[in-house]
Amino acid sequence: MNADDNRFTHVGLCVSDLDRSVTYYCDVLGFTEVARRLNVTDDGSARLLGLSSLDVELVYLQRDGIRIELLWYRVPGHDGDGSPRQMNLLGPTHLAFRVGDFDELCQKIEAAGGSVLPQTMTTFGYGNRGVMTLDPDGIRVELIERPQS
Repeated sequence: MNADDNRFTHVGLCVSDLDRSVTYYCDVLGFTEVARRLNVTDDGSARLLGLSSLDVELVYLQRDGIRIELLWYRVPGHDGDGSPRQMNLLGPTHLAFRVGDFDELCQKIEAAGGSVLPQTMTTFGYGNRGVMTLDPDGIRVELIERPQS
C-alpha cells in the first residue's frame, strides 16, 4: 500500500444558509472557495450519508492546507436549532485558529452574524488571550491570540 493512498481530505460542516456561511468563513476567517460547487442528489450518496433521500449543495473551502466542506441540505433539511454542542460530547467539538489582531477578529465575527462567548475569555501565561466564538450556526470556533512579543 502506498502512503499516498490514505490521506485526510476534509471536515464537513452542516450549515443552514450556504451563502451566509461561505461569506463568514471566507471574509471573516480567511478561507478560499476551492473546486466547483456540487449539487448531490443520487441514491448512493444518500446511502453513504445515512439518509433516505438527498438534495445537498456542497462547497469546499481551504485555508492553511485544511479543507472544510460546507453542506446545505435542501432535502431532508437540517436538524438542530443552532445551539452550541457541549464541549464534552463525543465527536467533533470545534475549529481552532491562532490569530493576530484578536480584538478586530472578534468584532468581525459579531458583525458577520457570529458571536463571541465572553464567559470563555481567558488570558494565558504569555499574556495572550483565548476565547470561544460561534459561527452563525452555533459551530464553536476557538481563537488563540499569538503570544505577545
